[in-house]
Amino acid sequence: MNDDVRRRIADEFRRCIDNTLVRIRREDTHRPFHSALLSDEALFWSRFERSFSTSFGQSVIERVSRIVVEASGAEQASNQKHTSVSLTMLQHAAIDAHIARLRGGRAGRAPSWLHDLDDVMAESTEGTDASSESRVISDLWWRRDGVNHYLSIKTVKPNIDQTAEAKRDLLKLQLHDPAAKVYFGLYYNPYGEHRADYAWTPPMGVFDMRNDPVVLIGRDYWDTLGGSGTYDTVLAIATEVGIETRARIRALER
Repeated sequence: MNDDVRRRIADEFRRCIDNTLVRIRREDTHRPFHSALLSDEALFWSRFERSFSTSFGQSVIERVSRIVVEASGAEQASNQKHTSVSLTMLQHAAIDAHIARLRGGRAGRAPSWLHDLDDVMAESTEGTDASSESRVISDLWWRRDGVNHYLSIKTVKPNIDQTAEAKRDLLKLQLHDPAAKVYFGLYYNPYGEHRADYAWTPPMGVFDMRNDPVVLIGRDYWDTLGGSGTYDTVLAIATEVGIETRARIRALER
């Protein structure tokens, strides 16, 4: 990763802290019970964490992820990519039925992307049917070596509604473009370094979070986007920026 790319990523992290500090100054509210029960330090960090999560949120990760794929050889890349998907009514029905079975606990087996995709394809190939257009919005899309890649980025503890809708979109994209690579991504693992450590249960009824090839968590997320070592590099950039931003935060706390 060259110096210009590192600078662009660092600037995104700095901008996030800038936005957080602006929001902290602007949005302080009167909370008498919090003030009665908590220390000033606890109140500050409570406000800061909420504001930081809002600023950092998905938008910073989307932009940093785009910078990474552009730096690693993507011919094109964009955030919030709108894709017009053309599928038959049978394909739409098969996807909807699959999601309904997962949501209702009626799948008859644990989720498995490859098996689930095969099942949806088998249910939608008999006979012919009119096609129907729908739109899928991907948090990040890039084309590398002529192949489309679509990534749905979620919070690291997504609920089942978010996960089910993401899987619906990924199935649509995969049926529309069988050569495409589709992904469900969590940019870090809140349970540890290893994918096997992931333990948040709500999405596990929709994906096999530890084994599905379309699921990217933590190191797998970043290294898929930018190649081996990208996770460590992006984390190192954040650590370097943190040296300066922590001093600014401590000054504000006082």
